[in-house]
Amino acid sequence: MQIKEHKAKAGLGENFTYRVLGADGKAKELWQNNALGNLVIRSLRKIASPIAVVRDREGKVVSSYIKKGVLNALAAKGLQIPNITGHYTYSMRGANLVTSAGKAGVASRINGNGSEAAFTYLAIGTGTTAADAADTTLETEIITGGGERAAATASRTTTDVTNDTARLVLTYSFTSTFAVTEAGALNAASAGVLLNRQVFSAVNVVNGDSLQVTVDIDVD
Repeated sequence: MQIKEHKAKAGLGENFTYRVLGADGKAKELWQNNALGNLVIRSLRKIASPIAVVRDREGKVVSSYIKKGVLNALAAKGLQIPNITGHYTYSMRGANLVTSAGKAGVASRINGNGSEAAFTYLAIGTGTTAADAADTTLETEIITGGGERAAATASRTTTDVTNDTARLVLTYSFTSTFAVTEAGALNAASAGVLLNRQVFSAVNVVNGDSLQVTVDIDVD
């Protein structure tokens, strides 16, 4: 008699949401790529590295900006044709990639077989290389100017069934200027395990702006 092995499967659905408020408290308009827009921006970033960073003597990124030139502008923000490649919004959303290390960390959290701490920290950066399952860090993490990694407010919310979604919310208050293009959740104030990473159309922030990042990890 042959006994079949049955494996339970749990997926991790996930989304990031970004909102920018100016010093006056008013929401700033952002560009939301659709599937075509994402395809275009990924293609452009294979031939252009559009974000320039300014570093201090210790090598820390103290500011960043979009390089001059049409190609760099397109690679940073995407081809912005309303209703064709995307639309303008005050709340930009996007699905992101759970890393291999992140999946292992979640498995550790489920049964305690491992040493991974809870994933409660959010980080942002200026990298534009596409997210990959092998990623263990952000490409260029911001660690100054109000964009430093910090502990987020952790809670649970409902997507399909009660409390099936882990939520992290963090608001950055900037004292410098950045073109933010990536984000991820980690389980430590420095180093740590990268749970997920998303690369997106550049979000420009200046001194006095705030950026609210919400990450939902849906156990589906």
